[in-house]
Amino acid sequence: MSTAKGRSANREASPKASPKACVIGAGFGGMALAIRLQSAGIATTVIESRDKPGGRAYFWQKDGFTFDAGPTVVTDPDCLRELWALSGHDMAEDVELMPVMPFYRLNWPDGTNFDYSNDEAGLRKEITKLDPADVAGYEAFLDYAAGVYEEGYVKLGTVPFLNFKSMIKAAPALARYGAWRSVYSVVSKYIRSEKLREALSFHTLLVGGNPMKTSSIYALIHKLEKDGGVWWTRGGTNRLIAGMVRHFERLGGTMRLGDGVERIETIGKRANAVHTRSGWTDTFDAVASNADIMHSYRDLLGTSQRGKSMAKSLSRKSFSPGLFVVHFGIEGTWPGIPHHMILFGPRYKGLLDDIYDKGVLPADFSIYLHHPTVTDPSMAPEGKSTFYALVPVAHMGKLTVDWDVIGPQLEKRILDEVGRRLIPDIHDRIVTSFHYAPKDFAQDLNAHLGSAFSLEPLLTQSAWFRGHNRDDVIDNFYLVGAGTHPGAGIPGVVGSAKATAGLMIEDLSR
Repeated sequence: MSTAKGRSANREASPKASPKACVIGAGFGGMALAIRLQSAGIATTVIESRDKPGGRAYFWQKDGFTFDAGPTVVTDPDCLRELWALSGHDMAEDVELMPVMPFYRLNWPDGTNFDYSNDEAGLRKEITKLDPADVAGYEAFLDYAAGVYEEGYVKLGTVPFLNFKSMIKAAPALARYGAWRSVYSVVSKYIRSEKLREALSFHTLLVGGNPMKTSSIYALIHKLEKDGGVWWTRGGTNRLIAGMVRHFERLGGTMRLGDGVERIETIGKRANAVHTRSGWTDTFDAVASNADIMHSYRDLLGTSQRGKSMAKSLSRKSFSPGLFVVHFGIEGTWPGIPHHMILFGPRYKGLLDDIYDKGVLPADFSIYLHHPTVTDPSMAPEGKSTFYALVPVAHMGKLTVDWDVIGPQLEKRILDEVGRRLIPDIHDRIVTSFHYAPKDFAQDLNAHLGSAFSLEPLLTQSAWFRGHNRDDVIDNFYLVGAGTHPGAGIPGVVGSAKATAGLMIEDLSR
C-alpha cells in the first residue's frame, strides 16, 4: 500500500508532459500553423496524403520543366517572415523572394495593355491612357482601399470569430465602408473607364470571388499589394513550401507524407486520435485540419454526430468555382510577356454570370497567364519557357460535364487564344503540356465539388459565417485554411493559421 502511494506521489510530482498536436494537410495554412505550434514548444505532426507537401501549392517536373500547381502570386511577405522570426530565424535562410514588376499586365481583345504596379508615376500614366479623368478617382479609391485594409486585414485578419457577438462588434466598422456592396460597385463609384473597373476588381477572382458579388472589403488587396509588393519564390512557389517544411523540421516537427488521414476518432466532445489509410494511428491533445472543410466534417469526422450535422449545413452553402489550368513548356524565351498577365475576354459581367450563376461552359473566357521563366529561368531548360494558362469554370455541382472529354477540347481552345494574342506558332513550339480540371481538384485534394477556393467569399460566408477556427462542439478540433476565417489566398490562409494557433496554444497551456 505504501508503495502505491509512493508511485502516486511520484506521478503528481513529475512535470506535465508536453502537449501533442496533429495538423492534417501540408498546404500553406497547415504548414504555417505547424510552424507556430512547434515554435511554441508543442510537439506537432503534419500528416499529408500526397507524396509531396503543398496542397494546392503542389508541383510537377516534366521534361526538364517545373510546373507549379499554384498559387503563384505572393503578397504580404512579412506574414511569412514572421513564421521564421518566432524562433529567431530569418526566412532568407530557406527561401529567396524575387520582386515581380509589373504586378500584372492586363490585356483586352482590342489590343489595349495596362501595366498594374506600385510604381505610382508609371501607374498614373497607364490610367491616363485609359481615361485621364480617372486619375483622381483612382486616388480616392486608394484611400478607400487603405481604410478597408486597416479594418478588414490589420484588425480582423488574424482574429478568430467564435461567436456572433464578435461579429456584431466588428459590424460598425465594416458598415462604415459599405461592406454589403460589391468590389465592382465600389470601384465603379470612383472609376469611369470600364477597362479600369475591370482592372481594379478582377483581384477577387484570385480568391474565388465574383467581383460583382464579393464584399467591397476585398478592395484591401490593392493596399496589400501596394505596400508589400508582389513576389516570386526562386525555384517556384513549391520552394516556399519546401522552405517552410525545412524550418518546421529544424524546430523538431514531424512530417508524415503519402499517408492520408481517413478518420478522426472522437470520444464525447473531444478529438482523441487520427487513423491513416496505412493503418497508422496515434493519439493527440489537439487536432487541426487544413483539409477541405467539407471533407474534414463529412469524411474525417463522419462517424461523429458533429461531423454529420456540419456536413449537412455546409452542403447548403455556396462554394467557389473550379479552375481549368493548362500547363505547357515551349521552345524559346519570351521577354516581352511579363510574369503575370490577364487576357480579358469580350465579356466581363456576362462571363461571370455564366460561371457563378448559370453553371455553363461559355464559348469565351478570360485567361490568367503565368510565365515564371521571365523572372526565374530555372523553371525551364535553357532556351525554353514554362507557362500556365488558367480559366475559372463553374464547379462540378453546377457544371456536370465529362472532363475527360471536355478537357482536351478546352485545352486546345485556350492555347489557340494564347497563340492568337501572344504566341502565333504556339502549337509548333510546345514541348510538353497537360491540364488540370475540377475533377482533379476533387480527386487529389478532396475539394468539395472540385472547388478551387472552398467556400465562396460572400459577406454572408465571411468571419463568423465562415468555418470557425475552433469547432463549436468538439473542443479540441480546429480548422485552418481557405474554408475558415479569413479565407483563401496565401495571406488569408497564413492569417487563419495565426488565429488558429493563438487558440490552440492558449487551450493547450491550460
